[in-house]
Amino acid sequence: MMETPAAASCTRRPLLCLLLAALCLRPGLGMYTVNAVYGDTIVMPCPQGVPNNLMFGKWKYEMADTSPVFIAFRSTTKKTVQYDDVPEYKDRLSLSENYTLSIKNARISDEKRFVCMLVTVDNVYEEPTVVKVFKQPSQPEIIHPANFLETEKLKMLGECIARESYPDGNITWYKNGNILQPVEGVVVMSLQKVVDQSTGLFTTTSSLQYMPTKKDANAQFACSVTYYGPSGQEKISSEPVVFDVHYPTEKVTIKVLSQRNTIKEGDNITLKCSGNGNPPPQEFLFYIPGEPEGIRSSDTYIMTDVRRNATGEYKCSLIDRSMEDSTTIIVHYLDLSLTPSGEVIKQIGEALPVSCTISSSRNATMFWIKDNTRMQTSPSFSSLEYKDAGNYICETTLQEVEGLKKRQTLTLIVEGKPQIRMSKKTQSNKSKTIICHVEGFPKPAVQWTTTGSGSIINKAKETNYVNGKFSSKIVISPEENVTLTCIAENQLERTVTSINVSAISIPEYDEPDERNGDNREKVNDQAKLIVGIVVGLLLAALVAGIIYWVYMKKSKPLPRTVSHFLNPPSNSYSPNLCPQSDVNGKSEKAAAQSFQTLVRTASKHVDKDLGNIEENKKLEENNHKSEA
Repeated sequence: MMETPAAASCTRRPLLCLLLAALCLRPGLGMYTVNAVYGDTIVMPCPQGVPNNLMFGKWKYEMADTSPVFIAFRSTTKKTVQYDDVPEYKDRLSLSENYTLSIKNARISDEKRFVCMLVTVDNVYEEPTVVKVFKQPSQPEIIHPANFLETEKLKMLGECIARESYPDGNITWYKNGNILQPVEGVVVMSLQKVVDQSTGLFTTTSSLQYMPTKKDANAQFACSVTYYGPSGQEKISSEPVVFDVHYPTEKVTIKVLSQRNTIKEGDNITLKCSGNGNPPPQEFLFYIPGEPEGIRSSDTYIMTDVRRNATGEYKCSLIDRSMEDSTTIIVHYLDLSLTPSGEVIKQIGEALPVSCTISSSRNATMFWIKDNTRMQTSPSFSSLEYKDAGNYICETTLQEVEGLKKRQTLTLIVEGKPQIRMSKKTQSNKSKTIICHVEGFPKPAVQWTTTGSGSIINKAKETNYVNGKFSSKIVISPEENVTLTCIAENQLERTVTSINVSAISIPEYDEPDERNGDNREKVNDQAKLIVGIVVGLLLAALVAGIIYWVYMKKSKPLPRTVSHFLNPPSNSYSPNLCPQSDVNGKSEKAAAQSFQTLVRTASKHVDKDLGNIEENKKLEENNHKSEA
């Protein structure tokens, strides 16, 4: 083993060695502390400045009840560095020229009192340095958390653990950010610290037993660890944890799940029963109107296509019937009855009573629609007309109930046999318009027939068929008196009406649909005027004949001639019947021809005027007959 220079010097100079030993044992002039982080490099400067006459320097560490252990040596004369054979510091030490000692990979075991010793020719200097090592714990976490907590029961909530810290730390529990303090029987905590013998690090564990209340539902629990680091006291918190808190049901509630505020017949009803406990009850008893016993079901009960008899009080309770709740359901309904309804066929002039009645859970509104037009009043038929036919709808709604409305339909068909009334009008061009006014349903088919000579100027034209009425007209120019016949026929009957049309062109105008007394008086006055004219002409002819007869009697009796001229034969005039002279014969013949022409002219006018009067009277009789 190689002897150190110091040992050789002590051999030669024993007094000097004793002096050096005394110096080594004296206390240091000061105390220097170095704080190091676990795993980092510890840097310890020599607190004493390097003297000019320094011979060498050494570092050692001291532990209680043990002798100092030298770990590093440096000589100023030989410029060499030597590290003592200390296993725990092997390959970890570094001594600089200014005698600063560095220790790599700081460990808990490095927490010691190190001494820097500087030796000169005439003196020995020692300065101690205390090393403190700190290790921050891992973030604390709550392990073994409870699946749920129960009110009125003290239960282990979980454990908070902080691993590998130095020095050891303290654990604190929090609820919603507030520190939990121990309360006997409610909040119970226990703390445990374990040291890893190989590393010297602490693992701190705190368990929490907790009796929750209903208010602790959704409460956040957390823990933190407080420890000391190089800069002082520090704290690290865990992530919060929420626990499911179980508590018993204290109230039962029943609700009606519906998309609308009101319920009507045909709807589906979903009842939902719930309890305010946690976990909520899964089964209930439902009490339905008309059912003597409760129906066991899950938290929902469904009724489909409900009727009005479903109106009533509904209840639900827990299985043990300890508590219950109720609600009232009103099922709205609306009934409509239309009498008669569907397709109804009636005859014109008949009466038809119509009634539309409503039965509903609330006041309803009713209105009528005819042929897509809303009516102002309800229909009433005391004497049916063709215009009363149509499609009637009685509709009612409940304004307070969405989607609740009813309607029924009455299709009224008014039938009638064909009724005909005829009229005529003479135009300025001597043509005449003959009109056949027709009523009836189903719509009658109209045909025209004519007797006598004359031509039909145009084909028959028909007006629109409205409310069971229409008209057909033709235009003719008669050369002599003719009879026109209008034939109207439907499934019920065939009706025929004729009118006589004269060839005389007396101005006429459209006759109104219904003649009143004034029109009849005008027709009668016209007939009286024509008869008076004819009678006047006959009287004038008679007077002229008598005067002529008197004149001829005074001049020469010609009874046979006068008789002959007054009653001429069917053949032409025979001169043998008059043996008088030619002059007298010629005079008599001329007088007879004049008288005969006068009589024939009067007779012709009488026939034509009487025919026209007869035609008008016949038209009146036919119209009256059709109306009757």
